[in-house]
Amino acid sequence: MNMEDLEAQGMKKMSNIYESAANTLGIFNSPCLTKVELRVACKGISDRDALSKPDPCVILKMQSHGQWFEETTNRRTASKLPDVHTQVDRTEVIRTCINPVYSKLFTVDFYFEEVQRLRFEVHDISSTHNGLKEADFLGGMECTLGQIVSQRKLSKSLLKHGNTAGKSSITVIAEELSGNDDYVELAFNARKLDDKVVMNNLSPAWKSFKVSVNSLCSGDPDRRLKCIVWDWDSNGKHDFIGEFTSTFKEMRGAMEGKQVQWECINPKYKAKKKNYKNSGIVILNQCKIHKMHSFLDYIMGGCQIQFTVAIDFTASNGDPRNSCSLHYIHPYQPNEYLKALVAVGEICQDYDSDKMFPAFGFGARIPPEYTVSHDFAINFNEDNPECAGIQGVVEAYQSCLPKLQLYGPTNIAPIIQKVAKSASEETNTKEASQYFILLILTDGVITDMADTREAIVHASHLPMSVIIVGVGNADFSDMQMLDGDDGILRSPKGEPVLRDIVQFVPFRNFKHASPAALAKSVLAEVPNQVVDYYNGKGIKPKCSSEMYESSRTLAP
Repeated sequence: MNMEDLEAQGMKKMSNIYESAANTLGIFNSPCLTKVELRVACKGISDRDALSKPDPCVILKMQSHGQWFEETTNRRTASKLPDVHTQVDRTEVIRTCINPVYSKLFTVDFYFEEVQRLRFEVHDISSTHNGLKEADFLGGMECTLGQIVSQRKLSKSLLKHGNTAGKSSITVIAEELSGNDDYVELAFNARKLDDKVVMNNLSPAWKSFKVSVNSLCSGDPDRRLKCIVWDWDSNGKHDFIGEFTSTFKEMRGAMEGKQVQWECINPKYKAKKKNYKNSGIVILNQCKIHKMHSFLDYIMGGCQIQFTVAIDFTASNGDPRNSCSLHYIHPYQPNEYLKALVAVGEICQDYDSDKMFPAFGFGARIPPEYTVSHDFAINFNEDNPECAGIQGVVEAYQSCLPKLQLYGPTNIAPIIQKVAKSASEETNTKEASQYFILLILTDGVITDMADTREAIVHASHLPMSVIIVGVGNADFSDMQMLDGDDGILRSPKGEPVLRDIVQFVPFRNFKHASPAALAKSVLAEVPNQVVDYYNGKGIKPKCSSEMYESSRTLAP
């Protein structure tokens, strides 16, 4: 049996080095993961004229190449710059209101692997003029789209000129707007067909099959579907028996043990034969919907991204005091380690509520005994290796360099095992609470390849992904096998990985591009890795539908 569709959708200021790395982030064309709807409301807006209430309107701006864009009747400010993923809009004007709840929804493309900076500005629009030039600026709020979706409901004070905060605030609620990723399992049989169809059987029962709801009806349950029955022939010249039309909505009637049936009609027979009724009956015995949760289902359900970084401090990096060293700290220009760290870390930090990141080093002799360690805390606090924000990781990295003796070898299995231990403890909760991302920055081919393969195979069973960035000009060809793109990675004993969880890229491939290109390359697979793990384990998002509905309440 075959189915055919009849019809063809303000940020915290960092140190100079951190800003130098972060401000070079650009935006590049790539397919968005999904679309997000943003609902907006304000509270306590005050007019400059104390005797009247404002007529507020919210303008959404998105940053691209360091400049803010806004849309007013298809006219873009700063339009000399290229239109690069700039989705901007404005709400309706609500007259004489200090607590507006807007009906207009902002729809924006969501990219996990990008820092998408947004700015919401509230303006008082004159009743006689609807343009922004005549508007009074009532306050603004800056954030990233990642911050909104990770919290699902973000409320912040509106800042006026000079970044002074008043009593007014803005609330933004995110809701995923995407096609249905669920798939449906259908099982058909037939009765009294006109020809011999399955093993000379006029009343065949076909094997059940699965199809995504998107493929079946593009997410529209009322879309007409044509179902065609053929008499299969081994020579490929199949004989047409008949057809019928239906909708996914109608097919769902076969859920919970019920049946739905249709007459199979041959139009030629119907036109020629006066007494023609049908060419048989087709019966749908089973319609079972399998829910496929999306990346944002888990993030908005409260799943946190636990970001950990591990840095190579082997002697092959060169003396940090020498300007040729990969660890050399230039007063204004970040080295490759810092560029990669900031590019990836700045994105991951939006999905971690406490912004505390464990940071480790490997391949160095550490004080006070100066023994070699492959998993030491770069803040030298083994009981608490966490650093406050990506800026804290940068500062710990800069601070530890003069205290270390760069040594070797380049072993990364210990740090993978350390993070895997935390991920293993998370599995005991049976919830989608924490997913771990380990960023390993190294300047050479690892020397414990067998142990690393074993550690990765073990980690593939856990809520964990590993990103490896090769820094410098070493030959990293042997590292490509860890990525799994050229074949299934196996442990030395031959056990294959359960999931592809490793992404390896040499930094030199992005040396003449923005670090954002590096982040996009290494993080683009993470959403699918998160979904594959939790869906594979049958683990649903934490947040219940009742909690989700309550978070959508905007009324002040």
